[in-house]
Amino acid sequence: MTTLTAFKHFTNELPDQQRLMPVLFIGHGSPMNGIEDTAFSRRWAQMAKEIPTPAAVLVVSAHWFTNGTKITAMDFPETIHDFGGFPPALFAVQYPAPGNPALAKETAGLIRSAKVELNHDWGLDHGTWTVVRHMYPEAEIPVLQLSIDYTKGPQYHYDLARELMALRKKGVLIIGSGNMVHNLRMVAWDKLSVQGYGYDWALQINEQFKTLIQENDHKPLINYSQLGREAALAIPTPEHYLPLMYTLGLKAGKEPVSFFNDQAVGGSLTMTSVKIG
Repeated sequence: MTTLTAFKHFTNELPDQQRLMPVLFIGHGSPMNGIEDTAFSRRWAQMAKEIPTPAAVLVVSAHWFTNGTKITAMDFPETIHDFGGFPPALFAVQYPAPGNPALAKETAGLIRSAKVELNHDWGLDHGTWTVVRHMYPEAEIPVLQLSIDYTKGPQYHYDLARELMALRKKGVLIIGSGNMVHNLRMVAWDKLSVQGYGYDWALQINEQFKTLIQENDHKPLINYSQLGREAALAIPTPEHYLPLMYTLGLKAGKEPVSFFNDQAVGGSLTMTSVKIG
């Protein structure tokens, strides 16, 4: 029964932890990472072994960009193949993780800055399943998605994330899934196999982003449009960058920050990922 009472029964069995569940930003890159054994996918799997097993996973994916804020609230979200031109093997993948409608309802209730719609039509897009299937291949942990309201700016999303802090206390793993540097129009397709290949501007802004994150200086990251030409090239559209706002907004005090999969791909993309906590 998907009631608030059912959720409270769920969370009552999850006492507040002495340490907050870590929060992640994951550069997900190509959908092919979902089925290929790459350095990136191996690191996702290893990360799952390094952090506590979550009670549930909530993903803010670059690929669910909506008018308003929505959260998946079905018992069993479908696996969405929201891409084209890839091998049949990728389209054949199913990631049958359960949802948790009661958790969705409670999460919506935590958010006071927006009316959150309980959604039964979306599912798990490739910003979610290509990563999470490597982390939790048994698909036993409930997985939900929270959409990104495209009518709002970075500060709004950063502030909204702070309203989700209670979930970290209950062992819910929150992941922002996108890419810090994501300019598909400028990809050097002939350099995709060259490890770490990045244009000067991409490497420069990626390092600047990392420095600001490490120094807990979030204001310039929120106001990234003021960071100059390199930021404009890195973020021609905001959907892959905004998930980072959710990860940073969930940082508590002086929590440690570390980076992984810190590598450029194809000149104009970076897979740089962040762990907080």
